Amino acid sequence: MDVMNWREHWPAALRAWGRFTKVHDPMWCATTAEANKAGLTSSFAMFRLDDRTVVLDVQAATELGLSDFPVEVMAHEIGHHVLCPADLADHARLLGRVRQGLPNLEQHAPLVANLYADMLINDRLQRSRGLRMAQVYERLADPDSTPLWTFFMRIFEILWSVPSGTLTRKEIDSSMDGDAQLGAKLARVYATDWQRGAGGFAALCYRYLAEQAEGDFAQARRRVCVGVVGDGVPVPGLTGMDTEPITHPALDPRVNDFAPEQAPTENPLQGAGQYREPFEYGQILRQLGLSVSDEDAAARYYRERAAPHLVRFPVKTRPLSSEPLPEGHTAWDIGEPIETVDWVATALRSPVVVPGMTTMQRLIGRTEADESDRRPVDLDLYVDSSGSMPNPRQTVSYLTLAGAILALSALRVGARVQATLWSGTDEFLMTDGFVRDETAVMHVLTGYFGSYTAFPIHILRKTYLERERAEPTHIVVISDDGVDTMVQAADELGRPGAEIAAAALAAAGAGGTLVLNLWSDEVEERIRSITPGWDVSRVTDWQQLIDFAAAFSRRQYERSRS
Repeated sequence: MDVMNWREHWPAALRAWGRFTKVHDPMWCATTAEANKAGLTSSFAMFRLDDRTVVLDVQAATELGLSDFPVEVMAHEIGHHVLCPADLADHARLLGRVRQGLPNLEQHAPLVANLYADMLINDRLQRSRGLRMAQVYERLADPDSTPLWTFFMRIFEILWSVPSGTLTRKEIDSSMDGDAQLGAKLARVYATDWQRGAGGFAALCYRYLAEQAEGDFAQARRRVCVGVVGDGVPVPGLTGMDTEPITHPALDPRVNDFAPEQAPTENPLQGAGQYREPFEYGQILRQLGLSVSDEDAAARYYRERAAPHLVRFPVKTRPLSSEPLPEGHTAWDIGEPIETVDWVATALRSPVVVPGMTTMQRLIGRTEADESDRRPVDLDLYVDSSGSMPNPRQTVSYLTLAGAILALSALRVGARVQATLWSGTDEFLMTDGFVRDETAVMHVLTGYFGSYTAFPIHILRKTYLERERAEPTHIVVISDDGVDTMVQAADELGRPGAEIAAAALAAAGAGGTLVLNLWSDEVEERIRSITPGWDVSRVTDWQQLIDFAAAFSRRQYERSRS
């Protein structure tokens, strides 16, 4: 069947999901080479949730024996936009839920998520829409199928009440048949609540994934459609972790009538409001199909984590100062204030003064004042990245998160930010001066050194002593007791750090804050004694930096706009 014949069946595929279903036409690729150029590899179809586009490899579908089922194939793809996963956010949550059910096998989450979504869509089309999905999978039957694919096909045989061996080609033992029975029941029970059922389905697949060699998964991947999103597409809500525990279907009373009412759970996550680690966040982005570096993934992660804590400023209006501006003359009439008469202009008009006839007055306008005095205070931010600090691309760094809250809050109100990441001598990363480039700031904040501690005192010197800051600036240093290197060491020119820090603080014009994780009162007192003039804010746990950053931003930048 050529592309034209597939195109003719597209309206019928849409009608399988209702008269008002709207999805724009697919990208039909006549050859596999053409499909590969479109980004479709290792499968015969894919759906893009970001632009709601279906891509079909007509050649591959024909080789799989599906040329007689264009409506079934295309209706299945539409189902990914209509039923599961429907949108990007749900796709991300589905993938995260499946990963929780596959401890140590998370690399197979995209395949299992696709199998699960395909199962729900196919069952709906077979039972409720009368399409020939059973015949489609009969064409896809393979005598050399893997245990995972055999298990998956056995679920369909049970769901659609077809004889064993119709879709399967391998012997089914009692253990696999029991798993398939649970899988079929799960598909029906969670058909309208499929996010909750995804973890249980993954748990059912676990042993088949563990028993297969990596190369054996190519067969299954070729027979399922692939879901992807375009590079650069934002995927909101992915930093938060689903804390509902995973229950194996055999222990789920909704699936197994003989399961205990209080079923034990697998890998439960206690509490609410928990977050993924940055490395897992990046893995999920890549499993969604995005091509992102560790740096880009970390920047996305901390932006999303920081967003709820950014300062939300009220809209304030205040009168602007103005100056009088002469705009010409007009006639003065009787009844207007006598002091408004411009006698020089009146005399120039006529030597004989006739009130109301020859008298003139000056028109005065007002000039609007320059609003530059409303510009918020700039931020000069220094974040410790020594060996005692976590790598923000692997685990949550509350220093990075606090820095992101401060910097993004400042940028949000029009301030400029200079961000510096520092560790040992000559180990620093900084923006190109004071910038309004959010990407550049996040690139600095999500970096990592992990070396010893040596504050870059020379940056303070160059920023404030070797040039004059035109705008008032607040300096913020996030560190621990290693901040003492700012004042107890000297720069490369031999100038004492204490002298440079004091001079920089005075030149900045808007004060300075040291945010420090200090373990004792004695250490705090020592730091205060060697940093006169600086506002020392002590935290005893890195997570306290979140509250500090939000409160500081609100105080600092709302004050600058009052």
